[in-house]
Amino acid sequence: MRNRLAGADDRAAERGNPAMKIVMAIIKPFKLEEVRDGLTAIGVHGLTVTEVKGYGRQKGHTEIYRGAEYAVSFLPKIKIEVAVADELVGRVIEAITAAARTGQIGDGKIFVSAIEKAVRIRTGETDGDAL
Repeated sequence: MRNRLAGADDRAAERGNPAMKIVMAIIKPFKLEEVRDGLTAIGVHGLTVTEVKGYGRQKGHTEIYRGAEYAVSFLPKIKIEVAVADELVGRVIEAITAAARTGQIGDGKIFVSAIEKAVRIRTGETDGDAL
């Protein structure tokens, strides 16, 4: 059975629009430059970076400030978003994974979603041309 996203991608391709995806990665802050360099090496030159806070299995930790111990529930992370043509998704995931992995808990996650439409505001280019 095919998933819904595959059907949407097929319909976009039939209309002459190449399938596009957004790859979102949550990583440790000190890995940002390595990830950017890895993406640049495979030809991805545009990305959005947001400082975020969150937790997963890592759950946070305790710190001591001026002699008092307190819980840090949400840890600082970096969210990277990259819009790419469908055929680049595998390479983007590999580049992010290779650059962001430390082998320790809290390395992060990668999510991939379909993009229905893209428009470059300056020129009006759409879809694959806008990426």
